[in-house]
Amino acid sequence: MADIIKHNNDFENIIAIIERSKARAIKAVNTEMIEMYWQIGKYISEKANNDGWGKSVVQDFSDFLKQTYPAAGGFSAQNIWRMKQFYETYKNNEKLSPLVREITWSNNLLIMSGCKTDESKEFYMRLCIANGYGKRELERQIDSMLYERTMLSTAKHQNLIEQHPAVGSLRDSYILEFLDVPENYKEKDLRKSIISNLKQFILEFGKDFTFVGEEYRVQVGNTDFFIDLLFYNRALSCLVAIELKVGKFKPEHLGQLNFYLEALNRDIKKPNENPSVGLILCTSKDDTVVEYALSSSLSPAMVADYTLQLPDKKLLESKLREITMLTEGSNEE
Repeated sequence: MADIIKHNNDFENIIAIIERSKARAIKAVNTEMIEMYWQIGKYISEKANNDGWGKSVVQDFSDFLKQTYPAAGGFSAQNIWRMKQFYETYKNNEKLSPLVREITWSNNLLIMSGCKTDESKEFYMRLCIANGYGKRELERQIDSMLYERTMLSTAKHQNLIEQHPAVGSLRDSYILEFLDVPENYKEKDLRKSIISNLKQFILEFGKDFTFVGEEYRVQVGNTDFFIDLLFYNRALSCLVAIELKVGKFKPEHLGQLNFYLEALNRDIKKPNENPSVGLILCTSKDDTVVEYALSSSLSPAMVADYTLQLPDKKLLESKLREITMLTEGSNEE
């Protein structure tokens, strides 16, 4: 037993080597499979254009494969037709065609069917690559319109982000449809439900967030104060304090958050870490009041509202178009 304990670190290092090799092997297999689907899609596309191949020929090909090459799974007529669509969607896109080979086929299909623009396709592809999303995780992000919400938040708070770049990792709207809170819930109910659904909460915020604690105690003088939720963001190398408010944002909420950030920076933050970032998560907010409050704040902070149901897609798309047009008009001036 003593020898095992002595060599624990060495054993763990070897396991890490094994895991990295397995991950590379899986990635290589996926890349080859996507390339195969790309080549089949190209062949079917060219045959459709030059020799009049249609769905009946593709069905015949699928049946032929099942009879003569039963070991080859995943070649239903529908899936083969998707390979054609896949190739035709990205064949002339030098920016996206390399990215499709880095994500799974199921994620490619979700993005191809669920995203209307090249910008949104690229957003979700890079999100999958960075976070290793599975089908269910990606489906949730597309259904919650993460791209549109991120673009809206960035456009609305460009000046704030330029002043405090770390705030760019936060959004001004969050979807928490996975929470199970009672009717007429209070802040403690909201906090407890978040803790009970921490995996989904971190998925909504981003996988760079790691949980530190709830009602995190900071002592200033002889008085104890408690931060609702404290996270650490690995990409930003900083603590992220989240204050929960059941109700509309009030300017005094920001004063409380700034106080907590000062306490974290003085007493909790490590020397190698960046200044702490704060987020007020409230039921609703007046954007003008928020803009006034944040404009005079010296701390990197964001005010966000949340909803307990998935967003209205048409409304969100309309808002994004509207703010994009306003931004483009302002840039032209």
